[in-house]
Amino acid sequence: MSGRIAEALRLSPADRIADIGSGTGLFARELARQLRPSRPILCVDPSEAMLRGLGNPPAPELMPVVASAEDIAEARVRLPYEEVDAIWIKEAVHHVADPARTLRGLTDRLAPGGRLLIVMLPTTIRYPLFKAALSRFEELQPDPALIEAHLRRAGLETKLSHVEHELRIDRDRYLDMVRARYMSLLSTFSDGEIEKGVEEMRAAHPEPVLVFPDRFAFVLGQRQEDNT
Repeated sequence: MSGRIAEALRLSPADRIADIGSGTGLFARELARQLRPSRPILCVDPSEAMLRGLGNPPAPELMPVVASAEDIAEARVRLPYEEVDAIWIKEAVHHVADPARTLRGLTDRLAPGGRLLIVMLPTTIRYPLFKAALSRFEELQPDPALIEAHLRRAGLETKLSHVEHELRIDRDRYLDMVRARYMSLLSTFSDGEIEKGVEEMRAAHPEPVLVFPDRFAFVLGQRQEDNT
């Protein structure tokens, strides 16, 4: 995934880069290892606890910024760089209350020629979850085509593509992940509903190893170069 993000954004070591909704910096850390950037990757997240996962102190190629996407878009929190060349948001855009406004604000943070990448799940997924979870996902997940339209209206040249990987995971481990609510979607279910769902999954999937596709939409926007 980190390689795909780097490829889609055409990252170079000289780029000023921000990972918005970075959490513990899983992808930023790997990208820093691959890219060896000349300036730290900004790891932006509203949770100080998550950002502590970057290390104490963080590696020199990673710089924590305590802020939400909205904070950056509305300039309530200023980034260390006046402009950035590349931003990615992975599986966090569905947490944004007003995507059109926030994505327009993030576009304003881009340098000429800057790129903004939204990595998100499509409107339907083929995970081996229980039926109620799959139905609720479809109710709540924004359409990547709509996100692309927001970027286009913000003045970016856009492209929508998809990336798919095959996942293989031990069934009991996956059931434990569901109990731990590894997807934010699962936090909308009570403990009793989760346990009922786990039993439904156990009956539907007796195989010891689950094999299923993990498909992501890559919504890319690029700001025009300043030719003045």
